[in-house]
Amino acid sequence: MPCYLCPLCGEPLHLHQSAKSYHCQNRHSFDLAKEGYLNLLPVQHKHSGEPGDSKQMMMARREFLEAGFYEPMAKAVAMMVDAHKPMRLLDLGCGEGYYSRQIAAQCGPVALHGIDIAKVGIAAAAKKQPPARFIVASSNRLPYANQYFDFVLRVFAPSNDDELKRVLKPSGLLLIVTPGPRHLWQLKEFIYADVKEHAPKTILPQGFERLTEQRISYKITPNPEQRIALLQMTPFAWRANESVQQAIKEVEGLEIETDFILTLAIKTAA
Repeated sequence: MPCYLCPLCGEPLHLHQSAKSYHCQNRHSFDLAKEGYLNLLPVQHKHSGEPGDSKQMMMARREFLEAGFYEPMAKAVAMMVDAHKPMRLLDLGCGEGYYSRQIAAQCGPVALHGIDIAKVGIAAAAKKQPPARFIVASSNRLPYANQYFDFVLRVFAPSNDDELKRVLKPSGLLLIVTPGPRHLWQLKEFIYADVKEHAPKTILPQGFERLTEQRISYKITPNPEQRIALLQMTPFAWRANESVQQAIKEVEGLEIETDFILTLAIKTAA
């Protein structure tokens, strides 16, 4: 079964005999980049010249993640995946592929796919993990065949409910990672006068039923640069002006709570 759909006409994409490009019956063609990824985000579907994270943001996030601060959560994700032995897994909003690499390192054989709107992140992911298949595309228009995956992973990423259901097989699994009530509490105290807890329950897309839920909480002590990298990974970064960032940097030995909710759900409706 062809994996990809043409983002222009919706027809299946087939790998050309040269193994360097994909094309559909309507002669739309998409070349594989030298890093091995495929760009299926047509210019008319972009809202900016280079959507998604910038190279600087991607490098900061990579430094933070590879320092191991989120490793306990990533290992818990990999364990949940491995417990269900999926054949094909989609890492939605995969960035530069940190969680895909954790899954590949800890799980049995699984065909790993990753999608993100940021080309710079996908290029880095493809370069680091050649066996996986990474594409540049929007989560609102997933260019994958119907019911192609039996597992979708969504870590702090947006998604389109209808598209999720379309690409998952009947009884396919969705693993969502969201912030727990106390996630990054100490960072938020620098930004908000009245810090509020995140909701303790993850809101599931329509057509999914909750199977299990796991909460993982622990403290980290990143250095000043790593704190700013962490801040840039959050949706409240835009509220942190230069003086706030400087204050975050200057605190000695700042302990920050991490708090994650891992919710595993099953597709119950077409």
